[in-house]
Order: sequence, then C-alpha cells, then structure tokens
Amino acid sequence: MEIAFVGDVMLGRLVAEELRRRPPEYPWGDTLPLLRRADALVGNVEFVLADDGEPWPGKAFHFRADRRAVASLESAGFALVSVANNHVLDFGADAALESLATLAQHGIRFAGAGANAEEARRPAVIRRDDLTIAMIAFTDNEPDWEAGQESPGVHHVPIDPDDPRAVALLDIVARERDIVDLLIVSAHWGGNWGVEAPRSHRAFARELVDAGADVVFGHSPHIVRGVEVYRDRPILYGAGDFVDDYAVDPVERNDRSFLFMLRTEAAIPTELRLHPTEIVHFQARHAGRHASEIADAMTQRCLALGTRAVWDDDERCLVIRILPDSV
Repeated sequence: MEIAFVGDVMLGRLVAEELRRRPPEYPWGDTLPLLRRADALVGNVEFVLADDGEPWPGKAFHFRADRRAVASLESAGFALVSVANNHVLDFGADAALESLATLAQHGIRFAGAGANAEEARRPAVIRRDDLTIAMIAFTDNEPDWEAGQESPGVHHVPIDPDDPRAVALLDIVARERDIVDLLIVSAHWGGNWGVEAPRSHRAFARELVDAGADVVFGHSPHIVRGVEVYRDRPILYGAGDFVDDYAVDPVERNDRSFLFMLRTEAAIPTELRLHPTEIVHFQARHAGRHASEIADAMTQRCLALGTRAVWDDDERCLVIRILPDSV
C-alpha cells in the first residue's frame, strides 16, 4: 500500500483567482499522476471552504476559497485531511462549520476541528486494502480557537507533556492503537520558520510513537524539516508548503517541498520516498532542475536526526528505508 502525504495546501487568495479560469486539477500540476497513484492521500487544508463569513479580527492573514474549490481536493484524491490549524476559523465559526460540512459532503474525511471538543478530537477513519487507517489531528497554534464542550473550534494541544490536554491526546492515541491497523497523528505545530525541529517537538513526537502512532505527520513551518525514524516509525517534523501563493523567502525557500510517499507491507511502514516539488505560478510541480539541490538540503536535515536518505536516480526521489530489509 502507498499513502501520500503533502504539507500545507492553501487554495485561497491568488490561487482561488487562478482556479476561476482553470480546471480543478490545476493546483497539482504534473504531480497529479503521483498523487492519484496513492491508495490514500493525506494533507493539511490551510484555508476555509466557505462562501460567507467575516475575517477574524486581529489576524494578519485570512485564507478562504469558495466551496467550489473542494473539486480541486477531490481531483487529487484527498482521503484524509487535517483541519487543526491556524486558518480553519479565519472567517468565523459558521464559515468553519460550512467548510467542514463541505468536506464531509464530498467524502473527504477530516480531523482536528469540529462543532465541539468531542468532534475536534475525533479521529478520521478510512478503509483501504481491508485495513483501517485513522488520523488524529491537533495544533498548538491559536489557543483562543480551542473547541469547548458546546462551542466549535480546534483540537488544541500545547507541546507540554505535563499539560492535561497532551496527556489526553496520548490516551486517545493509545486507545485508537487497539482499534485500527495504521494510525497517523497530524501535528500542526510551532512557528513558520527554521529548519531544525525544536527539542520539545522531538520529545513529544517520540511520546506519540510510544503511545501507538505509526506516523507522525508534522506541518505548520513553511519550510521542510528532516525526517526521523524512531522505533521503525517515521516522524515528519515539517512537511512544508505544497501549494499556495505566499511570498518566497530567498534563503529558507518556502516554495520547495516534497511529496512524501509512504510504502507499507500490510499496515507496517517500510519505506518513505520523498519526491522533490516546488511551487510555480500557484501550482505544485516536480522540481526538475532544482531537484538535486532540494534533495541535498533534505539529506543533511535527515542526517542531523540520524536518518539516512539516499537518492534514487531512476525515480528521482530520496529513499528512506524504515525497515532495514525493505525493498
């Protein structure tokens, strides 16, 4: 089985304008065949799918696309998405609930936000190859957006092992471990910049694996961070930006990322393939002539975490062996 992971997907603002004169498949560029090849596609929806709503006061950036943009997510084949992030309530609670309803109506399972705390904590579940795959999503961003017992919001969890919400998350992971075959924990954590994973993230990610996570899928930083393999489980500390309209930092290069393709045997992760991508005119594309430069930088970031990534010249991607005998 192959599960594809991409980082932040933002189809609002200039991307939304481009989509008004382009087909729904446009944002995925020449990565679309690879996205569609996956048995399941996972990502972070970094915008609101709604036609109404007022911008959240005091925020610098508000991301929204009209509900028709769900056709773009469908065209790529998104199966599981995180909505635990710092943009899901950009246009208020009603718009957020409209966005979640739109995803549900189109068969895209989401996790990390809801009409109340119970819904926000609830895993998203799909079936593939007679296996049950679940994803729990949380964020440490926007504490004011934390869902309450009767109020909508996000599954907010501070990266602090002593915080009751962190303890509760680990309990949810342990409980789901006994129910599902493959468990993903999506973490929208930390700030926007910096290639090194904070020590607190590394420690908490390992706790998540110890509790039962098969994959820790991190995002929020606009740049890609290294991958660690811990107890034969991959930890993606920062998947970067897959498609958006953001200004590009010439040093950190937030326009460069990867399509992460996880291969499994049954429900056991065996190999991770990192296909270099870049954003060109509001579109994700295979990196082409910049691929080796992007891969070299990632190789060093992984090496700093004790992970060996090797370039496959035939498929033009980095390969991380999760199990030593994987092929």
